Amino acid sequence: MDSKASGARPRLILLAALAVAIWVLGATFNGLPAPRPMNAPATAFSAARANVVLRDLLGPEIPHPVSSRANDAVRERIRKEFAALHVGTSVYRALGCNGRRQYGFFACGTVEDIIAEVAPGQGKAIVLLAHYDSVPAGPGAADDQSGVATVLETVRALQARGLKTRHPILALITDGEEAGLLGAAAFADNPAFLARVGVVVNVEARGNQGPSLLFQTSPGDGALIDLYAQSVPEYATSSLFAVIYRLLPNDTDLTVFLDRGQTGYNFAFSGNVAHYHTPLDRRENLSLATLQHHGDNLLGTVSGLMQTDFAALKGGDAIYLTVFGHLLPRLPASWAIPLAVLVILLLVAAAWASRGEVLGIGRRLVAFSIPPAALLGAALFGWLLHTVASLVSGQPDPSYAHPVWLRLALALGVATALLLWTRLASPRLAALSVWSWFAGLGLVTAIFLPGLSPYFLFPALIAAILLIVQARLDGAGAEAVGVLLALPALVIWLSLSSASELVQGLALHPLITVTMAFAALPLLPLLAPRPPQRCAAVTAVAGLVLAVIAGLHPAYSVRQPERLNLSFVDDHIAGKAVWAADPAGALPASLRAAMPFSAARRQAMPLSFTNAYAAPAGATRYAAPSAAIASRPDGAGRRVTLALHGSALANRMVVVVPKDAGLLRAEIDGKSFAPDPGAPGPYGTVIACMTDDCRGKSVTLVFASRKPVGVTLGEQHYGLPADAARLVAARPATAVPSQSGDTTIVFGRLTL
Repeated sequence: MDSKASGARPRLILLAALAVAIWVLGATFNGLPAPRPMNAPATAFSAARANVVLRDLLGPEIPHPVSSRANDAVRERIRKEFAALHVGTSVYRALGCNGRRQYGFFACGTVEDIIAEVAPGQGKAIVLLAHYDSVPAGPGAADDQSGVATVLETVRALQARGLKTRHPILALITDGEEAGLLGAAAFADNPAFLARVGVVVNVEARGNQGPSLLFQTSPGDGALIDLYAQSVPEYATSSLFAVIYRLLPNDTDLTVFLDRGQTGYNFAFSGNVAHYHTPLDRRENLSLATLQHHGDNLLGTVSGLMQTDFAALKGGDAIYLTVFGHLLPRLPASWAIPLAVLVILLLVAAAWASRGEVLGIGRRLVAFSIPPAALLGAALFGWLLHTVASLVSGQPDPSYAHPVWLRLALALGVATALLLWTRLASPRLAALSVWSWFAGLGLVTAIFLPGLSPYFLFPALIAAILLIVQARLDGAGAEAVGVLLALPALVIWLSLSSASELVQGLALHPLITVTMAFAALPLLPLLAPRPPQRCAAVTAVAGLVLAVIAGLHPAYSVRQPERLNLSFVDDHIAGKAVWAADPAGALPASLRAAMPFSAARRQAMPLSFTNAYAAPAGATRYAAPSAAIASRPDGAGRRVTLALHGSALANRMVVVVPKDAGLLRAEIDGKSFAPDPGAPGPYGTVIACMTDDCRGKSVTLVFASRKPVGVTLGEQHYGLPADAARLVAARPATAVPSQSGDTTIVFGRLTL
């Protein structure tokens, strides 16, 4: 035992170095290819060529939201690029409506989609999908003009290959995606258009770096994943991604098609989310390696689909994950439960093979408690370290601009959680405990969450076999097998940890620490020979020191700025005007010096889903939005038509009907939608009309009764009044507007 203790320190250092090396490998070999130059073969996708197309599409690189003149100019530049490829285009102008009935929110707007006839063929079409509008706050170089440029360069490469396809190929470049997937909805609501759709391949963005992830497919994706694996040179996908995506408050144009039962792929990159939907979403900030991967995915997938019988793409789901961008182990999801049972049986055999070493029931229970205790400890240490950094920084996300220090602190917190438990079991008993938990979680996830199951089942299957082998070995041979046991989990879970940080940063620290802990659990048997007692104390203190260092760094920078929108709210309901500031963290001192903002956040406007810092702005100064009202009986209820009167400045209009109004449905230009009576939204039913022509549209409301109803009307103008200049100037260089940007919002109320 003394000799084992004396060698524990170098063992610990070597295992830590192994974990770091695998993390670096996972972050490096993540599927990103080298960008191809301008002189790449004509049949290949070239990021350099696509980047030139992107430059031409963006023009002056200014925001171009739906129905703006800048968006009209982008649309014409896109059509010009298709014309240069001798591809005919048409523009489909229609009202698109889409909503989340479960939240009581519905959006409509007049959009102009571009439909390009890329190649003729028989039957249903392959649809290359991207959108061309941007958010009002940013120029949309990555989101999603990079997708449009990817489609154009893919079409050029397909033409160079001869376009030998059995299916028609369409390119659908939608409008109004950022306003609520309106262009996709308008297209899909046209029965003749929807009847042409066979398989949709969407290219999107939620950042401007990192691998292009296949993060969503249509249900029954086994054959789709096989085609992807056979068609693209580098992989970046997982059956878990779709599970995570469902938890995020995001949709893409593909959602509209999947809701209508269509088959499809969804590709997007999500690295450097700090630039997403901000003025920094510029071409100069887009990674060419990312653009290359995006193009390889689209070109490869479409090429694979060109000779594929679409009926063969229907089938069962798969479970799968990517290893270092070049391996894609996968199995039918129906195999997950039998595989989990097999792993459990193999572990029983491994325990039987080492039965002479296993002690009493008490020791077994202690050993069995180590993995959940280590996972819980990792999460708690992560919370403590993040809290320390936040308290020092004064910001809720202290590592936003400088993540390395907190990342190291979290890793040390995970190490501390593991080191605290290493003395409670022998190496063999610790190994059986760890892999029993992996197998058990593999079975549970196979039943209830199959997309997550390969992260437990794949490494546990390898480990169960090796544990049987290890039972027959001693000394160095057993040690070597112990290292091999740990490698699959280290590779799989550390890669997942790295990918998780790309999506959400370190703000969701439990996601980082728990995935790190799962990666490190198989190292417990290798640490079991009594590491020095001071090791856990050293890693804990080092983690705290690094957390303090993380907090001392600025939370935001010019390159990784805070999101901070400014609003002028003209509230005719309350009879006053208000300035509102909505920073991600604390209100910057420069803004507080410029205006007497409230000490704490509060509701700054009648329709607000987040609180903001507010400052008085005097009396109202804009005319309240109004409507001409026409009402007639409808059974026991009534139909009320509101002919909206918005100002010439209005870019969007909104009608809010309270929950207790008995609203049965709403109608706009023939589009009808019904609210969910159980929708959790606090304001009732929100009907948003998102384009410039909405200022004169009519909305019909059908009520179950004829009782009076108070309805809120609102309009939004992009930009602020002239006297907001000093407030805009006070916004620090480390903060930028995002999404809708700085806006003027005017509210009024009607009684029906």
